[in-house]
Amino acid sequence: MALAEIPLCVWRKRSQTFVFRGQTIRYWAAGQGEPLLLIHGFPTASWDWHYLWQPLAQRYRVIACDMLGFGDSAKPVNHDYSLLEQADLQQALLAHLNVEQPVHVLAHDYGDSVAQELLARHYETRADIASCVFLNGGLFPETHRPVLMQKLLLSPFGWMIGRAFSRDALVKSFQQIFGPQTRPTESELDDFWSLVDSNHGQRIMHKLISYIPQRRVQRERWVSAMQRGEVPLRVIDGEVDPVSGGHMVARYRQLIPAPDTVLLPEIGHYPQIEAPAQVLKHYLEFRDRLVSPPRKVACS
Repeated sequence: MALAEIPLCVWRKRSQTFVFRGQTIRYWAAGQGEPLLLIHGFPTASWDWHYLWQPLAQRYRVIACDMLGFGDSAKPVNHDYSLLEQADLQQALLAHLNVEQPVHVLAHDYGDSVAQELLARHYETRADIASCVFLNGGLFPETHRPVLMQKLLLSPFGWMIGRAFSRDALVKSFQQIFGPQTRPTESELDDFWSLVDSNHGQRIMHKLISYIPQRRVQRERWVSAMQRGEVPLRVIDGEVDPVSGGHMVARYRQLIPAPDTVLLPEIGHYPQIEAPAQVLKHYLEFRDRLVSPPRKVACS
């Protein structure tokens, strides 16, 4: 089953804005029903979800934003970017939209870390999370294998590397992390680059990359929250992703009680782009199971 894409030009026209701590944030909302918050990854934006947007909006109230420093949202230069602040942003967006129900979360990459923070806040009674599904991301710092560009951005010369970041550099990075048969088209690469380049995003890439050491600081708190087992969790993971692929899922199965994991063979770091129909199938299966849990059969 092929899912219809939403061209970036159309996606942008459907955006709305709100102000978070003095900065303009682009967001999207559609559908009715239980709220579903989609949280994108680094270095891209909420357009990552465009294949899934309409099918999910047919069943849920779907909400997404370009986080601070990403996509078409504000990218202040003199700002210290923080995963904790991005979680604040997600909660501010929900408040802006008057969402009072428990929220389901579907996250990817950098967004996984934001989702982990929201999950930790749930157990601290500072958020109300109904379920969480993670796509490829660095859930455990010990399994995250950064690509060369990420390592360079983390170096003392990161500010220079970021300013020199180009479409060609993005293409080289994506060639490493997508599945061999599911790499983006030239048109898709143009669109991904447009979102990175928007509002001179190269100037802050070395600041955004600080999420990697931030993950290490929060590791125990976040993993402990995942181990609680009270909020339903699932991982849907592209297996051949060199950053957070099958090796991350193996660690997840070691650490998380009763782990619910799905591996997608031959799929890389962006399963919602590379195999959106598979992601949709496994996500809806997860959600349907929450509504109708398997019946226990008595044995005699």
